[in-house]
Order: sequence, then structure tokens, then C-alpha cells
Amino acid sequence: MFTGIVEELGRIERFEHGRLRIRAIEVLSDVHLGDSIAVNGCCLTVVDHGEGWWEADVSDETVSRTSLAAADPGDPVNLERPVTLATRLGGHLVQGHVDAVGEVVAPVPDLRVRVPPRLLGYLVEKGSVTVDGVSLTVVDVLDDGFTVAIIPHTAEVTTLGTRRSGDPVNLEVDVIAKYVERMLAPHLGAGSLDTGTSTQEAAHG
Repeated sequence: MFTGIVEELGRIERFEHGRLRIRAIEVLSDVHLGDSIAVNGCCLTVVDHGEGWWEADVSDETVSRTSLAAADPGDPVNLERPVTLATRLGGHLVQGHVDAVGEVVAPVPDLRVRVPPRLLGYLVEKGSVTVDGVSLTVVDVLDDGFTVAIIPHTAEVTTLGTRRSGDPVNLEVDVIAKYVERMLAPHLGAGSLDTGTSTQEAAHG
């Protein structure tokens, strides 16, 4: 479980044969084999690490369901270690399970993202959404997506400041909304959201 508060901007060193190597410093301060680290909101498992780098195995399924499919050496990535009981919950509860890949329509500061239609029902004004692992507050819900206001600090310390129109971004909607829907679905009949088409990916390589 994560909070959506990015700890560090890492950088992809290489991505070959399903093995992803990332340059980082902060998230390695207490790392152990088998630990989880969120990469642009995608939860991956540490399978090797050394001075200033760590590696994760990434399955074809994970690549196909996340923006990692478009990753290149040198690309910056948002990194976050899992929350602990002593951690301040500065964002919201984030699982690191990517629901879908969205598309940037307009860049920061008024970031607009297009989302698959099946996710629109989970978005509400002033609700939470995760974009590339960053916990954000929805400003407006649109017919095809949503907008969020990005402050200069967030633009500087995350990848969101470099995202341009047409770029893919990982999306995770609020898990609480999904649980509420699941519990209410039997009472709502055909008008309920279609949870059967969800593409949540617990991306542990």
C-alpha cells in the first residue's frame, strides 16, 4: 500500500528481456530483496540491487497494461516505498495496481487526462485519483476524463512536469469507490458500473 506521495525521481537505466534497472538513491536507504517499490504508480518487486540502482522483473502482462510499454532508457520515473504504520498519510490509499493507461490532453499546470469510459464512474469532483503514482485531487470531471491542478512543486519533483499532450500515464482510481460499488451492485441492478471489465494489475513482475 502506498500514499501517492513521490519520494524520489529515479531514472530508467535499461529495460531488457523483462528486467528493469532503475537508478535511485532515496528509496534504496532501507531496501531488501522482495520489497515493493512503486514505479510511476506500478507496484514492482525488488529482485536485485546495488549502489545507486535496483532491478525488477516485469511481466508481459504488466507491460501491456501500464505505460512501461513506452519506457526508454533515461526516462525519469516516480518512485515511492510502501507506507508504514508510522508514515503520515499525506495523499490517499494507493494500491500500486494500475487500472488503465490514460492520455495527457493538456499539460500542467491545468493537467487534463483522457481516460477509458469504464473509469469515468469512479471519478468525482474533489475526489482522489492517482496519475503516474502521484496522488491528486480531481478539479473537474469531463465527458472523457478529468482535470487536476498541479502546483509548481509537484511539477518539479515528479514526472508530471514533463508530460506533454499525447503522453501515456498510469491511472489508479480510488479503491474505496470500487469497494462501495461492489457492495451496492446487487442493489443497483443494470445501472451499476461494470466491475467485470476492470483491468487492475497487481504488477509484481
